[in-house]
Amino acid sequence: MKVLVLFDYPSCTGGLATQGALLYRGLQELGVDVFPVNFESAQEKEWYYRWFQPDVVLGVGYWGHTPHLVMHPQRYGAQPIPWLVADGYVANFQEILESLPLILVTSRWVKKMYMRDGLSGKNIEVLPVGCDTDAFCPRDKNDPKVSTVREALGVADDQVMILTIGGDATSKGAQEVMQAMAINDPKAPDWKYVCKVWPQSRTETQNFIDMQLATQLGIEKNVVYTSSVISRNFMPYLLAACDIYAAPSRLEGFGMIQVEANACGKPVIGIKAMGMLDTMVHGQTAFLADIAQEIRLRETIVGDESGYESNHKVTFKTPRTVDYRASIHDIANYLMDLMANKELRDKMGQAGRKRAIELFDYRVVARKFVEIVSNKLGIS
Repeated sequence: MKVLVLFDYPSCTGGLATQGALLYRGLQELGVDVFPVNFESAQEKEWYYRWFQPDVVLGVGYWGHTPHLVMHPQRYGAQPIPWLVADGYVANFQEILESLPLILVTSRWVKKMYMRDGLSGKNIEVLPVGCDTDAFCPRDKNDPKVSTVREALGVADDQVMILTIGGDATSKGAQEVMQAMAINDPKAPDWKYVCKVWPQSRTETQNFIDMQLATQLGIEKNVVYTSSVISRNFMPYLLAACDIYAAPSRLEGFGMIQVEANACGKPVIGIKAMGMLDTMVHGQTAFLADIAQEIRLRETIVGDESGYESNHKVTFKTPRTVDYRASIHDIANYLMDLMANKELRDKMGQAGRKRAIELFDYRVVARKFVEIVSNKLGIS
């Protein structure tokens, strides 16, 4: 099998780039004839089509990348297989995607979103995102590479560190976590809540709003926001430094960092919805808070990114859920259980580690990809 993998290459720290890079690495280690290329590099992609002549062109992205991931390979007679995430609403390209023999998605929830928005689902298979479980593994808190992370963040050895990581913290449920901790604070063990976000203008505005909320709740001295650029090399140690990973996300098609946290032996606070129903097991590897609210829209504005003219208005026949809010009281109760019981944290972390190795290790995902392509397309 000859595979050309289209993703954000050379890979950065983003989720889609990591998703593509780990599958590429897994296929390499399986002995598959495989090359990586940037999904937007038209000339370089054409170069590979001509001399490499791949059996399949696997493209990592979302439906809006269809021109890069599907239409471009088709123009040169190559067989595209898009590996897609969801962004709340599939606005266009349904006919093109429906005509493909195979589409991969990151979770059952993502498949439901594509079916909700016009695809039959008959050509859609679930392929989870891989995790490097060698790098993301349990580490001793006395390891200098771990202890210095806590020190740099101002977290004392005897404090319970709760961690959220994302492009911004709000979309990962940080406001709900802060409200939960305001409930817990009078009776909770000494704690710090660390939000690691990506530096960008949008995030700076959101960070200010979040810290205003922390101040209003009276917990601002316990909340730390950090927005420096970091690499994938640092991520395992950042996760190893925490005691609880909390991300009851408002929109989550898979939950890569939740899986990485489990791989590091950390219990997770999530939401009982979306991709986390595939990646987490409530009460065993994570505590999943119930849905308190669904945010629905009756109409939206799309444009060039969706294959429409600018400011194109779409009105839905029925309102569409675009994100969720987790129950604050559930989060508070689950956090309190974990904060007060180290044995429970360790037990859930060990279960999460085992599940991450069995289902989400990047080598397992690579083998599953080969099996799906072989079974669905007859290519070996």
